[in-house]
Amino acid sequence: MVAYVIRRLLVNVLVFFGLSVGIFALVRAAPGDPVLVMIDPTQAQGAGPGFLAMKRHELGLDQPLPLQYFSWLRRAVTGDLGVSYVSHRGVADVLTERLGPTVLLMGTALAIGIILGALVGTIAAVRRNSAVDYTAAVLSMATVSVPSFFVGIAAIYVFSLNLRILPSAGMSTPGGGGGADILRHLVLPATILGLSVAGPMVRYVRGGLIGELNADYVRTAVAKGASPWRVVFRHALRNTLIPLITIVMIYIPQLLGGAVVIEQIFSWPGMGQLVVSSVAALDYPVVVGFALYIGVLVLLCNLLADVLYAVADPRVRLS
Repeated sequence: MVAYVIRRLLVNVLVFFGLSVGIFALVRAAPGDPVLVMIDPTQAQGAGPGFLAMKRHELGLDQPLPLQYFSWLRRAVTGDLGVSYVSHRGVADVLTERLGPTVLLMGTALAIGIILGALVGTIAAVRRNSAVDYTAAVLSMATVSVPSFFVGIAAIYVFSLNLRILPSAGMSTPGGGGGADILRHLVLPATILGLSVAGPMVRYVRGGLIGELNADYVRTAVAKGASPWRVVFRHALRNTLIPLITIVMIYIPQLLGGAVVIEQIFSWPGMGQLVVSSVAALDYPVVVGFALYIGVLVLLCNLLADVLYAVADPRVRLS
């Protein structure tokens, strides 16, 4: 196991290097001039080519792209991701500052998605071809088909504007705060983001559990007098959830992409809201840093999925 993890880490280092090259080149190829975005429009009208060239030199944008990349990489390996063109603060500090709200939103949404998906999928499999099963199928397809931004806007209209029971934006009430206040602000964005996970999870759990319920060991357990719910939760569901480890790990990076949209709709002060404003401002260091965070998250999730799969199923041997 240890040798396998070390080999995967070495492979991930190579993947990370290739990923950083691609991200850096793509961000630099984006249309627009960050210098023109940074300076005041009235100042830009009066600025001559010499002033703009001086600004590009200060940012290192006048150097060839390979030199810019290796200069950035040399600092990045020490944890220095550069300085934001907009806030003039360290990129690592800016991203870390927004990391907490995003992790809170994603973690809550993931927990809601897994619990809801496993529960509804189990009920649909046990009551297959019934009205409950068909209703679960329709709802799970709806969560996959309807865009999150549409559900978010509809939820704000219903629960915030009409019923006035939940806040529509932000992470806390100005002048207020506290755990209960943050929880009220978290309900809508986390639930809507969690539904995007729960929908596919219902289908995976239902399909896997139906296959397990038809297996010989389940019939043997029933013949020995085990109760139906003991057979489902003690035996069949446990074997069904093992392949879901990989699916959950794959969904975590996708969840971060969904969080970008949800944070915009609900004005949640996380990394998604930061990166959207940074893209509009051509803030290259922040965009590259955010993309690298996602890349590292994907690599770690893939590695964690392999390790957890071997731990959950002793028949799997990592060699």
